[in-house]
Amino acid sequence: MTQTRFSLPQARGFLKTERKDNWWIVPILVLAGLGGFVIYSTWAAFQGQNFFLGGVNQPGVQQLLSPFYSPVLWDPRGIHSGHAWLGELPAWWPAWLLFSPALLILPFPAGFRFTCYYYRGAYYKAFWGDPASCTVGEPAFRGENYRGEQKFPLVFQNIHRYFLYVAILFIGLLFWDAFESFWHYNSDGTTGFGISVGTIVLVMNPIFLSLYTFGCHCLRHLVGGKHDCLSCSKSRLSRYNRVSWLNQRHMLFAWISLFGVAFADIYVRMCASGTWTDWRIL
Repeated sequence: MTQTRFSLPQARGFLKTERKDNWWIVPILVLAGLGGFVIYSTWAAFQGQNFFLGGVNQPGVQQLLSPFYSPVLWDPRGIHSGHAWLGELPAWWPAWLLFSPALLILPFPAGFRFTCYYYRGAYYKAFWGDPASCTVGEPAFRGENYRGEQKFPLVFQNIHRYFLYVAILFIGLLFWDAFESFWHYNSDGTTGFGISVGTIVLVMNPIFLSLYTFGCHCLRHLVGGKHDCLSCSKSRLSRYNRVSWLNQRHMLFAWISLFGVAFADIYVRMCASGTWTDWRIL
């Protein structure tokens, strides 16, 4: 069947609208929230220090690792976190080239979050005004050939379904970090059990991330949405309903998990720098 392309006229200029409500509040909050997170996480990723607490050299202190730096593949030279999988940075890494463990890690969870269906709609509106809100004038740069996510570069947003598997893997790693935070080294080199404020922070972080990740639209499709008959399998229908419950609250968990992971890094960073004290509860 032959398809004819035609453009609709722009009904109003950019940001022009007849709405009388404060429609601009939500886009501004999204702009501030996402923009602030991007700025902070970028800054934190380039620091390469104050990303862990505890270890053999800090007896009695719970072992805390920033989620921005997990897993630590190599420690920066001169730093011994006790979390590095491959030890200190190898000699072949140029001395003049900045190294931070987070720069090897953050692109993967960031790729999942910023290709998320909810976040795409949120930052398209807040950052690009596309549109800023319902019945609000769109920018003129869209033009007649605008095809949304069907062409470069936005067509790469469809990689979100593959980032889902990586995000689930990272949740498992963060739960392991939370488990390790229950342990500390004693002065004689043995390990002991304990709970601190930082332990609670690191436990809550992967829980928040799980609520967000397991409510993903892609996962909803995988567990049952791709089938024509959900009720034909009770187990499939049950899984689909559970993911749907999370999916209905996807926006809420998206923001809770975003600020949760940022606060976890801030908490570890402040304690590691000596600004805050990680109070022991048990």
